[in-house]
Amino acid sequence: MVEQPSKQERWGVANIYSTANNTIIHITDLTGSETFSRYSGGMMTDKDREQGMPFPAMLAARKAAEMAKEKGLTGIHIRVRARGSQYSKSPGMGAQPAIRSLARAGLRIGTIEDVTPTTHGELRKKGGRLGRRV
Repeated sequence: MVEQPSKQERWGVANIYSTANNTIIHITDLTGSETFSRYSGGMMTDKDREQGMPFPAMLAARKAAEMAKEKGLTGIHIRVRARGSQYSKSPGMGAQPAIRSLARAGLRIGTIEDVTPTTHGELRKKGGRLGRRV
């Protein structure tokens, strides 16, 4: 019998920052010190209004996954983040298609966690006492 060489598994972290206006996919090693790839929805389209949409996010995640696989990654842990704090606590439209695209690209998915910052107590919105006057 011929022995097949054992494949070395190499894991990384995919940080997905998704807002209403853009989606950024940043793939690093487990410590976060080495960047393997970084793409955004704005890099995939030339129309500003489409940056936060699902399709550019999907394209950006596919490109990021291809580049990470070239550099030897086999699996990733996913960290999803919205703007958070006193702003929107839910990720934008591009987060879910980006996760799906990373899985379809052939990367194994370990964990998916939400790392959106939350306020403890009350943080005032900008605009002063009378609010934003339109």
